[in-house]
Amino acid sequence: MLEILYQDDALVAVNKPAGLAVHRSKLVGPADAFLVDLLREQLGGTVHLAHRLDRATSGVLLAARTSGVAGALGEQFMGRTVDKHYLAVVRGWPEPAEGVVDYPLPGARETGPRHEARTGYRRLDTVEVPIALGRYPQQRYALVDCAPETGRFRQIRKHMAHIHHPVIGDCQHGRSDHNRLFKQHFGCFRMLLHARRIALTHPLSGEPLVIEAPLDAAYAGLLARFGWSVDGA
Repeated sequence: MLEILYQDDALVAVNKPAGLAVHRSKLVGPADAFLVDLLREQLGGTVHLAHRLDRATSGVLLAARTSGVAGALGEQFMGRTVDKHYLAVVRGWPEPAEGVVDYPLPGARETGPRHEARTGYRRLDTVEVPIALGRYPQQRYALVDCAPETGRFRQIRKHMAHIHHPVIGDCQHGRSDHNRLFKQHFGCFRMLLHARRIALTHPLSGEPLVIEAPLDAAYAGLLARFGWSVDGA
């Protein structure tokens, strides 16, 4: 069963698990299940995805109950009035501690044209672990809040890699040596990117709506091990 974070007659929000593909796509191979199919079965009706999350990313995912609501939500996303915040664990300590990555990105086809892409970030906490890797006897990692202003393909992952602070567990844009370190020393086998909060206007009532998704046990356990807290972030 998918964890329902919010539900009414217009829309539903679920806490997408890491590793679950949202829908059928050429970018994913054969899978046992897709989130959109599971959600339709769980709710017993039609749902229309309002946006997407990468297969490896967890967190808040919105779906509309009607095509009209889906269109209204789509207008908010296109108009960039939806406020989205992601929690990421990255290699190194980003400097400055707060800033905006403004770097055009291509679509799903990497050879295609680039489009405007902006991601705000804020360093929440840091840790230094006494594990040798390469020429460094200790490794630095940071907990970062990422707020994408645009919605390009794998935007946060690509932007953090662009500033040399890739997301831990990212197999396409990250560092394989640090990904292995987290598997071997911390038992962490997922990408550490989580859509933790989304704020929008309810498409029918016009009232502000804020939805938050709790971390799964693996992500929360890692934060506890590093002594990190996201309270008030």
